[in-house]
Amino acid sequence: MDRIGIIGVGEIGRAMVTGLSDGVEEPPQIFLSPRGARTAAELAVRYPNVRVCADNQEVADRADTVILAVRPHGHAEALAGLRIGDGKVVISVIAGVSISELRRTVDTAAPVVRAIPLPAARERRSVTVTHPSHPAVESLFDVLGGALPVADESAFDVYSTLTGTLTVHYWYLATLADWASRQGIPAEDADRYIRSLFQGVGRALDDENRSLRQLAGDHETPNGSNERIRTTWFDTSNAEALIKALDALLAHLR
Repeated sequence: MDRIGIIGVGEIGRAMVTGLSDGVEEPPQIFLSPRGARTAAELAVRYPNVRVCADNQEVADRADTVILAVRPHGHAEALAGLRIGDGKVVISVIAGVSISELRRTVDTAAPVVRAIPLPAARERRSVTVTHPSHPAVESLFDVLGGALPVADESAFDVYSTLTGTLTVHYWYLATLADWASRQGIPAEDADRYIRSLFQGVGRALDDENRSLRQLAGDHETPNGSNERIRTTWFDTSNAEALIKALDALLAHLR
């Protein structure tokens, strides 16, 4: 994959370009659409292997691998009239849009693979779920942290649902910082401490020899503060509400 095109340059597009380019001795040529013009222009200035094209069709014409990263709502309008050569590979990172639906929008007989790259792709630490299995696509995402091919779109949708919980984590941290501020802690100090606290938690996740529940237990003291908050706030009704929200999102994505 020496020539990669990305149509729709948002946060995920930025992360993939950074992971494929930053500090790489021989990075691929990357062609960006003018959608997300500010981000695309910024990346083209930062990396000499990146070029902003005049329109979506130029991206598709120049690239061997075309990554579709437009927003789910309005994707049909954004991709209307796009033609992608049959000898290319198409990767869709558009959440909730099936392969059959995408083929009704984009004129191509090329292989189409769905993928869920994460923001950690910028650090080449994203485990990217893909479907169907395609060796060239898996090779690309191996560079960005590893590919996780799944058997069918039903399983893919489960992983896509899990991805929908990302900003909940950030909002949880923001709520903790806001609470500390209401107790009289300066906002900047609360923000700094919360970031430090949970960056340490993130590093603990690198230990794959311990299950997630084991990690939780190992960070608790019996009858201690962590156990108290977990059992009083994250109780059965709270857990059931989360499961209900996940079920509803999964149904929407399918």
